[in-house]
Amino acid sequence: MRDRYRDPELTSLTRTNPVIELQLAHRSVRAFRDEPVGAAELTTIVAAAQSASTSSNLQAWSVVAVRDRQRRDRLATLAGNQDFIRRAPLFLVWAADLGRIGRLAAARQARVDATEYLESTILGFVDTSLAAQNAVLAAESLGLGAVFVGAIRNDPVGVAAELRLPDGVFPVFGLALGVPDPAEPAGVKPRLPQRAVLHHEVYDPTGDEAIGDYDARLAEYNTEFGRSGGWVDIVLNRLADRDSLKGRHRLREHLQRQGFPSR
Repeated sequence: MRDRYRDPELTSLTRTNPVIELQLAHRSVRAFRDEPVGAAELTTIVAAAQSASTSSNLQAWSVVAVRDRQRRDRLATLAGNQDFIRRAPLFLVWAADLGRIGRLAAARQARVDATEYLESTILGFVDTSLAAQNAVLAAESLGLGAVFVGAIRNDPVGVAAELRLPDGVFPVFGLALGVPDPAEPAGVKPRLPQRAVLHHEVYDPTGDEAIGDYDARLAEYNTEFGRSGGWVDIVLNRLADRDSLKGRHRLREHLQRQGFPSR
Protein backbone atom coordinates (compact mmCIF):
# COMPACT_ATOMS: atom_id res chain seq x y z
CA MET A 1 0.00 0.00 0.00
CA ARG A 2 2.85 2.39 0.75
CA ASP A 3 4.29 1.85 -2.73
CA ARG A 4 0.92 1.80 -4.50
CA TYR A 5 -0.22 5.17 -3.17
CA ARG A 6 2.74 6.87 -1.44
CA ASP A 7 -0.01 8.53 0.53
CA PRO A 8 0.56 9.03 4.27
CA GLU A 9 -3.20 8.78 4.80
CA LEU A 10 -3.46 5.34 3.19
CA THR A 11 -0.59 3.05 4.18
CA SER A 12 -2.37 -0.22 5.00
CA LEU A 13 -5.58 -2.18 4.53
CA THR A 14 -7.70 -3.54 7.34
CA ARG A 15 -9.01 -6.31 5.06
CA THR A 16 -6.52 -8.12 2.82
CA ASN A 17 -5.28 -11.54 1.75
CA PRO A 18 -2.51 -13.01 -0.43
CA VAL A 19 -4.46 -12.43 -3.67
CA ILE A 20 -4.94 -8.76 -2.89
CA GLU A 21 -1.30 -8.40 -1.85
CA LEU A 22 -0.29 -9.84 -5.22
CA GLN A 23 -2.56 -7.37 -7.00
CA LEU A 24 -1.13 -4.44 -5.04
CA ALA A 25 2.41 -5.50 -5.97
CA HIS A 26 1.70 -5.49 -9.72
CA ARG A 27 4.13 -3.61 -11.91
CA SER A 28 4.90 -3.58 -15.61
CA VAL A 29 7.95 -5.70 -16.45
CA ARG A 30 9.94 -4.93 -19.59
CA ALA A 31 13.19 -6.74 -18.79
CA PHE A 32 13.28 -10.52 -18.72
CA ARG A 33 15.74 -13.24 -17.89
CA ASP A 34 16.74 -15.62 -20.67
CA GLU A 35 14.41 -18.34 -19.41
CA PRO A 36 11.49 -19.90 -21.26
CA VAL A 37 7.84 -19.84 -20.26
CA GLY A 38 6.81 -23.47 -20.51
CA ALA A 39 3.74 -25.13 -21.95
CA ALA A 40 2.48 -25.97 -18.46
CA GLU A 41 2.61 -22.31 -17.43
CA LEU A 42 0.84 -21.23 -20.62
CA THR A 43 -1.94 -23.78 -20.08
CA THR A 44 -2.46 -22.50 -16.53
CA ILE A 45 -2.46 -18.86 -17.64
CA VAL A 46 -5.05 -19.50 -20.37
CA ALA A 47 -7.22 -21.51 -17.95
CA ALA A 48 -7.19 -18.51 -15.60
CA ALA A 49 -8.04 -16.22 -18.52
CA GLN A 50 -10.98 -18.41 -19.50
CA SER A 51 -12.25 -18.23 -15.93
CA ALA A 52 -12.88 -14.50 -16.25
CA SER A 53 -16.38 -13.14 -16.63
CA THR A 54 -17.72 -13.10 -20.19
CA SER A 55 -20.85 -11.40 -21.49
CA SER A 56 -23.67 -13.94 -22.01
CA ASN A 57 -20.96 -16.66 -22.07
CA LEU A 58 -20.14 -15.60 -25.64
CA GLN A 59 -16.40 -15.92 -24.88
CA ALA A 60 -15.69 -13.48 -27.70
CA TRP A 61 -11.90 -13.51 -27.58
CA SER A 62 -8.87 -15.53 -28.65
CA VAL A 63 -5.16 -15.33 -27.91
CA VAL A 64 -2.18 -16.11 -30.14
CA ALA A 65 0.96 -17.31 -28.34
CA VAL A 66 4.10 -16.24 -30.18
CA ARG A 67 7.45 -17.82 -29.31
CA ASP A 68 9.19 -17.71 -32.69
CA ARG A 69 12.01 -15.16 -32.48
CA GLN A 70 11.59 -13.85 -36.03
CA ARG A 71 7.85 -13.39 -35.62
CA ARG A 72 8.39 -11.57 -32.32
CA ASP A 73 10.87 -9.34 -34.11
CA ARG A 74 8.34 -8.47 -36.80
CA LEU A 75 5.62 -7.83 -34.22
CA ALA A 76 8.01 -5.62 -32.25
CA THR A 77 8.62 -3.55 -35.38
CA LEU A 78 4.87 -3.19 -35.98
CA ALA A 79 4.31 -2.23 -32.33
CA GLY A 80 6.49 0.85 -32.07
CA ASN A 81 9.78 -1.01 -32.45
CA GLN A 82 9.80 -1.89 -28.74
CA ASP A 83 12.79 -4.12 -28.09
CA PHE A 84 11.39 -5.84 -24.98
CA ILE A 85 8.92 -7.65 -27.26
CA ARG A 86 11.90 -9.23 -29.02
CA ARG A 87 13.49 -10.22 -25.72
CA ALA A 88 10.38 -11.61 -24.01
CA PRO A 89 10.34 -15.42 -24.30
CA LEU A 90 6.58 -15.40 -24.83
CA PHE A 91 4.41 -12.77 -26.48
CA LEU A 92 0.64 -13.13 -26.35
CA VAL A 93 -1.59 -11.23 -28.76
CA TRP A 94 -5.11 -10.91 -27.40
CA ALA A 95 -7.88 -10.54 -29.94
CA ALA A 96 -11.57 -9.70 -29.88
CA ASP A 97 -13.08 -12.64 -31.74
CA LEU A 98 -16.51 -12.44 -33.35
CA GLY A 99 -15.23 -14.53 -36.23
CA ARG A 100 -15.73 -17.81 -34.37
CA ILE A 101 -19.40 -16.99 -33.87
CA GLY A 102 -19.68 -15.95 -37.52
CA ARG A 103 -18.23 -19.25 -38.69
CA LEU A 104 -20.64 -21.20 -36.50
CA ALA A 105 -23.54 -19.18 -37.91
CA ALA A 106 -22.40 -19.81 -41.49
CA ALA A 107 -22.18 -23.55 -40.83
CA ARG A 108 -25.79 -23.55 -39.63
CA GLN A 109 -26.99 -20.96 -42.12
CA ALA A 110 -28.03 -18.75 -39.19
CA ARG A 111 -28.08 -14.97 -38.90
CA VAL A 112 -25.91 -13.07 -36.41
CA ASP A 113 -26.64 -9.55 -37.61
CA ALA A 114 -26.12 -8.15 -34.11
CA THR A 115 -22.37 -8.74 -34.46
CA GLU A 116 -22.27 -5.80 -36.88
CA TYR A 117 -23.12 -3.24 -34.19
CA LEU A 118 -20.88 -1.20 -31.91
CA GLU A 119 -22.22 -3.01 -28.83
CA SER A 120 -20.78 -6.28 -30.11
CA THR A 121 -17.41 -4.65 -30.81
CA ILE A 122 -17.33 -3.25 -27.28
CA LEU A 123 -18.39 -6.63 -25.91
CA GLY A 124 -15.48 -8.30 -27.67
CA PHE A 125 -12.98 -5.73 -26.35
CA VAL A 126 -14.34 -6.00 -22.81
CA ASP A 127 -14.29 -9.81 -22.82
CA THR A 128 -10.72 -9.73 -24.12
CA SER A 129 -9.59 -7.28 -21.45
CA LEU A 130 -11.18 -9.20 -18.58
CA ALA A 131 -9.55 -12.43 -19.73
CA ALA A 132 -6.13 -10.85 -20.18
CA GLN A 133 -6.17 -9.24 -16.72
CA ASN A 134 -6.93 -12.65 -15.22
CA ALA A 135 -4.00 -14.01 -17.21
CA VAL A 136 -1.62 -11.40 -15.79
CA LEU A 137 -2.63 -12.14 -12.22
CA ALA A 138 -2.12 -15.86 -12.84
CA ALA A 139 1.26 -15.25 -14.47
CA GLU A 140 2.44 -13.11 -11.56
CA SER A 141 1.31 -15.77 -9.10
CA LEU A 142 3.66 -18.17 -10.95
CA GLY A 143 6.59 -15.80 -10.55
CA LEU A 144 6.40 -14.31 -14.04
CA GLY A 145 6.32 -10.66 -15.04
CA ALA A 146 4.25 -9.04 -17.77
CA VAL A 147 3.50 -5.83 -19.58
CA PHE A 148 0.58 -4.97 -21.85
CA VAL A 149 1.39 -3.58 -25.30
CA GLY A 150 -1.29 -1.27 -26.68
CA ALA A 151 1.02 -0.41 -29.60
CA ILE A 152 -0.28 -3.55 -31.29
CA ARG A 153 -3.04 -1.19 -32.42
CA ASN A 154 -0.54 1.11 -34.15
CA ASP A 155 -0.77 -1.17 -37.19
CA PRO A 156 -3.52 -3.73 -36.57
CA VAL A 157 -3.70 -4.57 -40.28
CA GLY A 158 -0.02 -5.55 -40.26
CA VAL A 159 -0.48 -7.55 -37.06
CA ALA A 160 -3.53 -9.31 -38.50
CA ALA A 161 -1.54 -10.25 -41.60
CA GLU A 162 1.40 -11.50 -39.52
CA LEU A 163 -0.85 -13.69 -37.36
CA ARG A 164 -3.24 -14.65 -40.18
CA LEU A 165 -6.23 -13.35 -38.27
CA PRO A 166 -9.43 -14.11 -40.16
CA ASP A 167 -12.39 -11.82 -40.69
CA GLY A 168 -14.04 -10.91 -37.41
CA VAL A 169 -10.87 -11.18 -35.32
CA PHE A 170 -9.13 -7.97 -34.21
CA PRO A 171 -5.85 -7.61 -32.27
CA VAL A 172 -6.62 -5.59 -29.13
CA PHE A 173 -3.24 -5.60 -27.35
CA GLY A 174 -0.16 -7.67 -26.76
CA LEU A 175 1.26 -9.07 -23.54
CA ALA A 176 4.97 -9.72 -23.09
CA LEU A 177 5.66 -12.47 -20.54
CA GLY A 178 8.76 -13.85 -18.89
CA VAL A 179 10.78 -14.22 -15.72
CA PRO A 180 11.50 -10.67 -14.48
CA ASP A 181 15.06 -9.41 -14.51
CA PRO A 182 15.58 -8.09 -10.95
CA ALA A 183 18.04 -5.50 -12.27
CA GLU A 184 15.32 -3.62 -14.15
CA PRO A 185 15.01 -0.06 -12.81
CA ALA A 186 11.29 -0.05 -12.07
CA GLY A 187 8.95 -0.36 -9.12
CA VAL A 188 5.31 -0.28 -8.10
CA LYS A 189 3.99 2.88 -9.73
CA PRO A 190 1.76 5.06 -7.53
CA ARG A 191 -1.88 5.39 -8.56
CA LEU A 192 -4.36 8.23 -8.19
CA PRO A 193 -5.76 8.76 -4.69
CA GLN A 194 -8.99 6.88 -4.11
CA ARG A 195 -10.72 10.21 -3.55
CA ALA A 196 -10.16 10.98 -7.25
CA VAL A 197 -11.63 7.73 -8.56
CA LEU A 198 -14.08 6.50 -5.92
CA HIS A 199 -17.46 8.27 -5.96
CA HIS A 200 -20.30 7.62 -3.53
CA GLU A 201 -23.84 7.53 -4.90
CA VAL A 202 -23.16 10.21 -7.53
CA TYR A 203 -20.13 11.46 -9.43
CA ASP A 204 -18.21 14.09 -7.46
CA PRO A 205 -15.63 16.08 -9.50
CA THR A 206 -14.24 17.75 -6.36
CA GLY A 207 -12.09 14.65 -6.02
CA ASP A 208 -9.87 16.26 -8.65
CA GLU A 209 -8.49 18.41 -5.84
CA ALA A 210 -6.41 15.43 -4.69
CA ILE A 211 -4.58 15.20 -8.01
CA GLY A 212 -2.05 17.91 -7.16
CA ASP A 213 -0.52 15.86 -4.33
CA TYR A 214 -0.54 12.78 -6.52
CA ASP A 215 1.22 14.65 -9.31
CA ALA A 216 4.08 15.41 -6.90
CA ARG A 217 4.25 11.82 -5.67
CA LEU A 218 4.45 10.43 -9.20
CA ALA A 219 7.11 12.98 -10.12
CA GLU A 220 9.12 11.76 -7.12
CA TYR A 221 8.71 8.16 -8.28
CA ASN A 222 9.79 9.04 -11.82
CA THR A 223 12.87 10.84 -10.52
CA GLU A 224 13.88 7.76 -8.54
CA PHE A 225 13.88 5.69 -11.72
CA GLY A 226 15.56 8.19 -14.01
CA ARG A 227 12.46 9.71 -15.56
CA SER A 228 10.93 13.15 -15.29
CA GLY A 229 7.55 14.77 -14.99
CA GLY A 230 4.37 14.31 -13.01
CA TRP A 231 1.09 12.74 -13.99
CA VAL A 232 -0.79 15.72 -15.42
CA ASP A 233 1.84 16.72 -17.98
CA ILE A 234 2.28 13.10 -19.10
CA VAL A 235 -1.46 12.57 -19.56
CA LEU A 236 -2.02 15.82 -21.41
CA ASN A 237 0.94 15.20 -23.72
CA ARG A 238 -0.22 11.64 -24.37
CA LEU A 239 -3.60 12.91 -25.57
CA ALA A 240 -2.54 16.24 -27.07
CA ASP A 241 -3.38 15.60 -30.71
CA ARG A 242 -3.88 12.99 -33.39
CA ASP A 243 -0.15 12.37 -33.76
CA SER A 244 0.07 11.30 -30.14
CA LEU A 245 -2.12 8.31 -31.02
CA LYS A 246 0.69 6.91 -33.21
CA GLY A 247 -1.56 5.75 -36.02
CA ARG A 248 -4.46 4.66 -33.86
CA HIS A 249 -6.62 7.55 -35.07
CA ARG A 250 -7.46 5.19 -37.97
CA LEU A 251 -8.85 2.55 -35.65
CA ARG A 252 -12.42 2.71 -36.97
CA GLU A 253 -11.13 2.14 -40.51
CA HIS A 254 -9.04 -0.83 -39.34
CA LEU A 255 -11.96 -2.31 -37.42
CA GLN A 256 -14.17 -2.18 -40.49
CA ARG A 257 -11.46 -3.73 -42.63
CA GLN A 258 -11.11 -6.61 -40.16
CA GLY A 259 -14.84 -7.33 -40.15
CA PHE A 260 -16.11 -5.12 -37.31
CA PRO A 261 -18.61 -2.68 -38.93
CA SER A 262 -19.43 -1.26 -35.46
CA ARG A 263 -22.57 0.54 -36.64
